[in-house]
Amino acid sequence: MKHHLFCRWLIAVGLVLASLPALAQRRTLSGYVMDAASKETLIGATVYDKNSGKGCATNSYGFYTLTLNQGPVELQVSYVGYTQQTHTINLKENQSLNFALEANTTLEEVVVEAQRATVSARSPQMSVVELPVQQIKSIPTLFGETDVLKAIQLLPGVQNGSEGSAGMYVRGGGPDENLLLLDGVPVYNVNHALGFFSVFNPDALKNVTLYKGSFPAHFGGRLSSVVDIRMKEGNMREHHGNASVGVISSKINLEGPIVKDKLSFNLSFRRTYSDLLMKPFVWAATKMEDMDMEKASFGYYFYDLNAKFNWKISDKDRVYLSLYSGDDAVYAKIRYKDIDNQNYKDEESFRLKWKWGNKVAALRWNRLLTPKLFMDASMNYTQYRHSLGVTANSTSITYKPYSKSTEDLEMRYLSSIHDATGRMDFTYNPNHRHDIRFGGAYTYHFFRPETQSFAMEEKDEDYHNKVDTTFNVSKIGAHETVLYLEDDIRLNERFKMNAGLHYSTFSVQQTFYQSLQPRLSMRMLVTKRFSIKAGYAYMQQYLHLLSNSSVSLPTDLWVPVTARIEPMKAHQVSLGGFYELPKGFDFSVEGYGKRMDNLLEYRDGSSFFGSSESWESKICTGKGWSYGIEFLLQRSFGSTTGWVAYTWAHAKRQFDREGEEINDGKVFPAKYDRRHDISLTLQHSFSENFDFSATWVFSTGNCGTLGMQLYAPLENDGYNTTIAAIERNNFRFANYHRLDVSFSWHKLLRHGTSTWNLSIYNAYAHNNPFLVYTDYDQKGHKHLKQLCIFPFIPSLSYSFKF
Repeated sequence: MKHHLFCRWLIAVGLVLASLPALAQRRTLSGYVMDAASKETLIGATVYDKNSGKGCATNSYGFYTLTLNQGPVELQVSYVGYTQQTHTINLKENQSLNFALEANTTLEEVVVEAQRATVSARSPQMSVVELPVQQIKSIPTLFGETDVLKAIQLLPGVQNGSEGSAGMYVRGGGPDENLLLLDGVPVYNVNHALGFFSVFNPDALKNVTLYKGSFPAHFGGRLSSVVDIRMKEGNMREHHGNASVGVISSKINLEGPIVKDKLSFNLSFRRTYSDLLMKPFVWAATKMEDMDMEKASFGYYFYDLNAKFNWKISDKDRVYLSLYSGDDAVYAKIRYKDIDNQNYKDEESFRLKWKWGNKVAALRWNRLLTPKLFMDASMNYTQYRHSLGVTANSTSITYKPYSKSTEDLEMRYLSSIHDATGRMDFTYNPNHRHDIRFGGAYTYHFFRPETQSFAMEEKDEDYHNKVDTTFNVSKIGAHETVLYLEDDIRLNERFKMNAGLHYSTFSVQQTFYQSLQPRLSMRMLVTKRFSIKAGYAYMQQYLHLLSNSSVSLPTDLWVPVTARIEPMKAHQVSLGGFYELPKGFDFSVEGYGKRMDNLLEYRDGSSFFGSSESWESKICTGKGWSYGIEFLLQRSFGSTTGWVAYTWAHAKRQFDREGEEINDGKVFPAKYDRRHDISLTLQHSFSENFDFSATWVFSTGNCGTLGMQLYAPLENDGYNTTIAAIERNNFRFANYHRLDVSFSWHKLLRHGTSTWNLSIYNAYAHNNPFLVYTDYDQKGHKHLKQLCIFPFIPSLSYSFKF
C-alpha cells in the first residue's frame, strides 16, 4: 500500500517537474496603447497574437498585459477609429511594449473586422453598452446642449423621466439606483436646471460605458445601473482647444503638455448666461414709472469646471489628479423705497439665495508591480450640498411724531452629503485563461439630511420680540467597506465566464449591515460571430434618495439606512443573444427579470419642507419587480453611425407592510412603467464639411395619479366636496413621440476648424404632455387638460477648434 502511495507521489512530482520547462518558456508582454498624436491612452483597445489566437483588451487606463509562449509573436493592435498595426517580435523574455495608433477617418473594411475581434459577441459581459463621446456630441438635444445622460436615455432598457429631463430609470429602477462615476468617484446630483441638463460636459470626457445588469464584482452600491465616465487626460505633445457659444451657455476646453511627454492637463469650463442676458430687462423694469422698486436683480445660472492632470513618472508609474466643481444658483434681490421727506420713510427689501451643486476630487496612482500585476490606488472625495436662504427686512419711520419700527425675517434650509474614500484595485493576469481583479475600499459618509432654521425680530419704540429656532438638526456619520474578487475565465474557445464576489459592510448609528453579493455572467460562442450569454447579479444599496416630485429638485434628500430602514436589495437575471453583422453592425436581444425589496416611497401628502418630523416618519418601504425584452441594432464607426432600440417592459410596486400601506397594499404600476419604448438615432457625414443627425423617439405615456372619486359633503360642511384618488398611478398620459434633427457645417481655417450647428428639438411640434390637470369649460363641465412646455425649439451654436 505504501509502495503504491509512493509511486503516485513520485509520478505527481515528476509531472510538476516536467511542466517547469514549459512554464519557464512563457513570457509576458505589457504596456500601454495610446493615440499617436496626443499620447492619450485608449480604453478597450485590443492586442491580439495571430499565432496563438490569444488576445486581451486595455483597461480603464489604457494598460494591457498578455502572457504568451516564448518565440515568434505576430501582434495585431487595434481600436475603433484607428488604423490597425501589426508587429512581429521574437519574445525571449518579459517585455514592456507600448503602441501608438494613428487615427483613421476612412475606416477600411479589413480594419473594422480586426478591431471587432474581441468585443461584442466574444465578451462574456452582457447588458453593457459603450458610447463614443463623438457620437454623443452629434446627437441633437434641447437648446443644442449636448448631454451624456440624454444620449444614454436613447438606449434600450433606459427611460427618461418627464419631458426634457435628464433623469434615468433603468430596467424598472428609480433615479437613485444608478451609480454615476466620474473617474471612479460617485456623483450624487447629476442634473442641472431641475433635470433638463446633466452635469457632465462632453468636451471634458473620454469614454462612457453603461452597465444595466450582470455587474462585475468591482462595482457595487446601487441596484439598477452603473455609468462609468472617464475624463480626458490631456494631450502630451501639443496644445489644443475648443470654444463654443450656444443659446443658453458657452464652453471652453484647453489641453496640452506642461512638460512634453511627461505632464499634461485638460481643462473645461461651461456656464449659462441667462442671468446676464436678463439684467438689461430687469434694469429697464425698475425704471418704469409705475414700478415701486428702487432696485432689483434676479436670475439663474449653472456652471461646470473640469480639470485633469496626468503625470507620467516612468513606464511603471503614473499619477492622475481629477477635479470637478459645479453649481446651480437662483438669486433675487429686491428693494422698495417710499419717502416723503416731511412725513415718513418706508423701506423694504427681499433677498433669495438658493444654491446647490457637487465637488469631486480624485488622486490616483497607477503602478506596474510586475509584468502580470497592475495596481490602481486612489484617494477620493465627493460632496453634494444644497442651501436655501430667504431674508426679508422692513423699516418704517414716521417724523411727526418720531417713531421707528423694524421687522427682520430669515429662513434657511440646508442639506448635504460628504464622502471620503480610500481604494486599492489590482489586476493580475497569470496566463491567457485568467484575468483576475481584486481589491477593497473604505468610505466615510457624513450626512446632514435636513437642517431648518427660522429667525424673526420685531422692534419699535415700545415693543421688542425675537424668535430664533433651529430644528431637524441631524448629523449622521457612517462607515462603508468593500472587498471584491472577480475572474474573467476563458474555459475554452467557445465558453468564457466572469465570476465574482462583492462583500460590503455598512455601519451607522450602532446598526451594522453586511452583504455577500455573487455575480456571474457566461458566454457560449455558437459561431465566430454569434454568441449566447446569461448573467446573474445580486446588488445591495445602503443609500436612498427621497423625492416626492417628478422632476429633479435640489431638495431631494440623500439619506443612509437606519435601524428601521433596511438596505434596498435586488436580484437580476438576464439572457441574450449577440450577433456581429457585416459592415460593422452589431445586433443583440436581451431578456431580463428583476426583483427588488425595501424600496422607499413618500407617504401620501408628505413633504420635505415645513415639517419638524424626521424623514423616517415620512416614508414607507415596499417591494417591486420588473421584466422586459430589449433589442438593439447598432453601428458605432464609419461615415454612417447610430442605432435602433426597442424595449418592451413592465415595472410594478407594492407597499403592503403593516402601517406602511400605499394604495391599500395593492400592486400598482411604477410611475415610469412604460410598455413600449422605441428610439432611432442616425448620424451621417456627407463630407468633411457637412454632417447630419436625427433622433426619433416613441414611448407609452407615463403613469400619474388623478382623483377619480367624488365624496358628498359632510353635514354642516356647506357645498364643499372632496376628490380623492382610488388608486396610485391610476391614469396614463398620452403616448410620447418626438423628432430632433441637427445640421453641422465645418470649415477649415488657418488656425483651426469652425463649426456652425443648427438643432431643432421636436421638429414636427408634437404636443407632448408634461403634466395633466383638471379645468372647466364655458358650460362648467370639468375636463382634463395637458400642459406642453417644449414645442418646436430651434437653436444655433458656433464652435472653434484650434
